[in-house]
Amino acid sequence: LRIDSWVESGIVVPALFDPMIAKMISLADNRTTALTLLDSAISQTVLYGIETNLTYVRAIVRSAEAQTGQLLTRSLASLAFTPACVSVLQGGTQTTLQDYPGRIGYWHVGVPPSGPMDNLSFRLANQLVGNPLGAPALEITLNGPGLKFHRDTQVAVTGAHIELSLDGAPCPQFQTFWVKAEQVLQLGRIQGAGCRAYLAVAGGFNCPEYLGSAATFTLGQFGGTGRALATGDTLQLVEIPQLPDVSISAEASLQLGETPPQAQAALQWGETARPRSHIELPTALRPAITEDWVLRVIPGPHTAPDFFTAADMASLFSETWQVHYQSSRTGVRLLGPKPQWARETGGEAGLHPSNIHDNAYAFGSVDFTGDMPVILGVDGPSLGGFVCPATVIAADLWKLGQLKAGARLRFVPVTHAEATALEAQQLQGLAQLNSQDANLPATDSITTAAVPFDRAVFNPIAQTGRFGPDAYVCRLAGDHFLLVELGPLELDIARRFRVHALMLWLEANRLPGLQELTPGVRSLQIHYNPQQLPLTQLLSHLAQAEAELARTQPTTLPSRIVYLPLSWDDEACREAIAKYTASVRPGAPWCPSNLEFIRRINGLRDLAAVKDMVFNTDYLVLGLGDVYLGAPLATPLDPRQRLVTTKYNPARTWTAENSVGIGGAYLCVYGMEGPGGYQFVGRTLQMWNTFKTTDAFSQPWLLRFFDQIRFYEVSAEELKTIRRDFPQGRYALRIEESEFNLTHYQAFLDENRSGIEAFTAQREAAFAAELEHWRASGQLTYTSPEDSASPIDEAALPPGITAVESPVAGSLWQLQVAEGDQVVAGQVLAILESMKMEIEVTATTAGRVEKILRQPGQSLGLGQCLLWINTQSSS
Repeated sequence: LRIDSWVESGIVVPALFDPMIAKMISLADNRTTALTLLDSAISQTVLYGIETNLTYVRAIVRSAEAQTGQLLTRSLASLAFTPACVSVLQGGTQTTLQDYPGRIGYWHVGVPPSGPMDNLSFRLANQLVGNPLGAPALEITLNGPGLKFHRDTQVAVTGAHIELSLDGAPCPQFQTFWVKAEQVLQLGRIQGAGCRAYLAVAGGFNCPEYLGSAATFTLGQFGGTGRALATGDTLQLVEIPQLPDVSISAEASLQLGETPPQAQAALQWGETARPRSHIELPTALRPAITEDWVLRVIPGPHTAPDFFTAADMASLFSETWQVHYQSSRTGVRLLGPKPQWARETGGEAGLHPSNIHDNAYAFGSVDFTGDMPVILGVDGPSLGGFVCPATVIAADLWKLGQLKAGARLRFVPVTHAEATALEAQQLQGLAQLNSQDANLPATDSITTAAVPFDRAVFNPIAQTGRFGPDAYVCRLAGDHFLLVELGPLELDIARRFRVHALMLWLEANRLPGLQELTPGVRSLQIHYNPQQLPLTQLLSHLAQAEAELARTQPTTLPSRIVYLPLSWDDEACREAIAKYTASVRPGAPWCPSNLEFIRRINGLRDLAAVKDMVFNTDYLVLGLGDVYLGAPLATPLDPRQRLVTTKYNPARTWTAENSVGIGGAYLCVYGMEGPGGYQFVGRTLQMWNTFKTTDAFSQPWLLRFFDQIRFYEVSAEELKTIRRDFPQGRYALRIEESEFNLTHYQAFLDENRSGIEAFTAQREAAFAAELEHWRASGQLTYTSPEDSASPIDEAALPPGITAVESPVAGSLWQLQVAEGDQVVAGQVLAILESMKMEIEVTATTAGRVEKILRQPGQSLGLGQCLLWINTQSSS
């Protein structure tokens, strides 16, 4: 077999390209064997991300004419071929391929699970068409796609109410219906409450897995199509056998015990898919989607009195919170009261009292990034340095996917036992489609008055003990995560060494149901499935680890020295600072120069001293994935070189990929483009390589725990060349094999204790002076200006005037018209930014733009007026 091709994974195919992607030639002793070899090769070939004729060629090779040697060019005219695919006519606002539970097993290197935000509606859609619950399906956000099907299939749409039509005729949700070949399914806007809908097709969408999942992680540009759907995309369908339809009456119920035997057989596709006539999900089983939500949470891992006051915790559970328009799959940002805080600062972890030494986050953590809480979503970060006073339970995580900008919510505390029981009931309901599922609408009537208040303020410590000289404490982080913390709230590399030893022991003595282990600076997060691994058993296992590690504590670990180029004060960093100053927080104390801020808060004499310290320091990698995709969290081995800063408050909305920053006592290299809060020093090369294996990238992530980083200076232009060549394996990275010896390191600290104490005292004095200056100038906390304009009073409009209102809460990004312009129905008038997406606002009628009421950059509430159209004017 000979294969000639010019493409490989990661190649960008431009609009003008050679249409010959690959050529296959098979050679054998006879035609039959050669054709069998060729057919096998075609069947095992996967080309995804661009439409090709691969399936068409396969049909040709299998045709009778090809098998008998009678294949001519004119034979193709009569070849029966039906592509198993869907053409994307419009992509919608943000439509992505997802699967469930997503990408599990890479939390320790900063890869989120992704998958559906509303996993309940997603699984119900697959259930309706008879797929495995986690099969790839489409997540549709706010405004849906237009899809042309090229093969008969069955579909189901669940989630928030959405405009839905097939060749112009309305279609129902929460029930199956047939789409015939060449029909167009149009999904329009989400109507009313909620913001996401889900579309499943019989058999599922066919796409390759990346790191074990087909889920799209748009920020990382991998999984699914690597991005949101766009016009011109093609979605492949799983090819299923064309079996005769199973006859099920339209009235057949899905409730267990009432489904006819033939429908029971159809509930599982297995290896042989079998379509069904019509299934409708009873109203009682449909998730209740509203503008007022109740989210059940387990308090912790960071509560009163250590981090929050009792009043803070009381406020968390008594207040009604509002969803901010800058929410997304990364996290749901909330508006509400600010905490009083139990501490003045985070110490070495950062100036703000929300700062802590980095630990892993649980899915659904209520994360206080400064004074503003964010509920971390399925694309959220795995590691970070902010406190989390509560965590949404697994049975309620689906609700995060329907929290629309402007929606209101309350947090209700429950116990771990209650959370585990609720999840078990939900899983049983999905497996059996039982109308008694305790997680569906009836349970949302629970109120805070029904729950003893002490659950809201107690520190949910499950167990304490010792690992060597360190006391440890286990804190609940929801019902699927346990955070094991060692020692006091301080940076200690020896303590991180013991965290690593615990992680290695748990990996070597893995229990069924233990899913992931993610180390932090002074903690280890254990991700487990309580339906398989009871909490009591996990705690007993930790006690066994405690006993064994007391006898066999390692003192040496492998530690490579990795030399990284650094463009000092890089232009991409300056651009991010300028954007922040213009659109987020003008006059922030760390702007316009992060480097000057680092100098001032550390008491250094000049910027040259800052630069000298960065380039002459050995940084030890304590964690990976601090801001996604293998991003290292590192700290200087020598405490006399530890620069300490605070993080941005609020965080930046944009940071260039591989920017290098300092936050608290830690240095981080951003794994990808996104938000951020560390103070910039420069930019370096890639930490992650999605597509290519090279000498430096034997796996997608570059660095390992306990690697040492040393920087050397390059210019911004040199770095551009390095960044171009490095992922392709054309730039040799200097890496030296070494080891980290804990005994030797402790001896080094003892020998230099006086110098370390003197440097630390100088730094703390400068830090305290900065804090006092902030307190005196009112910069210690920051309040983001929120526009409070009210929706338009229709009765007050002049005659002939139609108000154009904002369909969502957000901010006005662009105006496409000016006062006096003539517009027609359907014309784009403005573009809003909401939930990290662009939303077009169109004219519902023709007329003249009479008055513009809002300007770019201003925030908008749901229903607030953008402009007036005079419908009586024709000129």
